[in-house]
Amino acid sequence: MTKKTEKKWSLDYSFFEKKGYKDFALKLKLNGDKSAKAFRVFFNNLANEAKETKQASHLVVKFIRQGKLSKEEEKELKLQFYDVLKVMGVGIPFFMIPGASVLVPFLLKLANKLGVDIIPSSFKKNQDR
Repeated sequence: MTKKTEKKWSLDYSFFEKKGYKDFALKLKLNGDKSAKAFRVFFNNLANEAKETKQASHLVVKFIRQGKLSKEEEKELKLQFYDVLKVMGVGIPFFMIPGASVLVPFLLKLANKLGVDIIPSSFKKNQDR
């Protein structure tokens, strides 16, 4: 899906065209740099979330073996568990429900207005951690 050419990543849109998403592929082509950056940011954030989840799994194993965690470790485990639930709550409908790719931005905006945090910490621009 991505190719590296002279220190710059470019996207191969033929995947979307083959799957019948010609209009989507055309939009991506017209906004190539923005699209490539958005995909890079998304996958980097996803990789960060995976690393955090792996670290949390080590804490779970530690708890199972020793029967206790420090307060800081407990806090970290809880935050990561909430992030996993957020990913499942926002991410799964995105792939499972037809048209969800259009609805997710509205859901995020509505949640923000209501003061509900549904974005995992790795996907936030200003991290306080």
